Amino acid sequence: MTRRRVDAAVIRRANRGWWDADADDYQAEHGAFLGDADFVWCPEGLREADARLLGDVAGRRILELGCGAAAAARWLATAGAHPVALDLSAGMLRHAAQAAERTGVRVPLVQADALALPFGDGAFDSVCTAFGAIPFVDDSAGAMREVARVLRPGGRWVFSVTHPMRWIFLDDPGEGGLTAVHSYFDRSPYVEQDEQGVATYVEQHRTLGDRIRELVGAGFRLLDLVEPEWPAGHEGIWGQWSPLRGRLFPGTAIFVAEKPADR
Repeated sequence: MTRRRVDAAVIRRANRGWWDADADDYQAEHGAFLGDADFVWCPEGLREADARLLGDVAGRRILELGCGAAAAARWLATAGAHPVALDLSAGMLRHAAQAAERTGVRVPLVQADALALPFGDGAFDSVCTAFGAIPFVDDSAGAMREVARVLRPGGRWVFSVTHPMRWIFLDDPGEGGLTAVHSYFDRSPYVEQDEQGVATYVEQHRTLGDRIRELVGAGFRLLDLVEPEWPAGHEGIWGQWSPLRGRLFPGTAIFVAEKPADR
């Protein structure tokens, strides 16, 4: 792995290929935690059923952006919403279709890029994503503008990402992950590459201030910034997330924003 700039087209190709290839392993490792029809915002285990960051979803048309296997969209359907689930990866959408067969809860599945949403202006009452799309596109400010475009005035945009301060540390759930090794202000993407130096996975870092400026620049009003605390009794490890680190500093940031009614 390395930290370096990568062309936008390379990023899109790398991440689509990564999630297509990794879909089976990802679901085998995390599927039970995420559930077939549940809305889990983060590895800390915060659920929309408890947090209600989207507000009352009954009757609302909601886009799940970067949906993965679309567990959240299926939960939204069971709560009375009218969700649409979108992802760049055909491999992840294949798992979404399989879960629909298992549960009998079917939602429209769309394969598309978050930077070019195939929907009309004001098509949705809310847009949401749990760790989808936003960390993986080079132009996340552009993604915010696309979300604003497809939201109706007064609509809500809620997304969770790795907490920006986690980029200071190594991806180590143990004691090795407690020592700062990177500058918080280094926005160079995290890149995994093959033997020829071709990028195979790319993830982007933005500071908290960057995210807020992206939201404001797209016309949103920030309503809340949620930093879920590690719950007592939760002993699970998910990548770099662990009880050890979770008790000391946040692992997830959830931004709750609204498109003003006069936009």
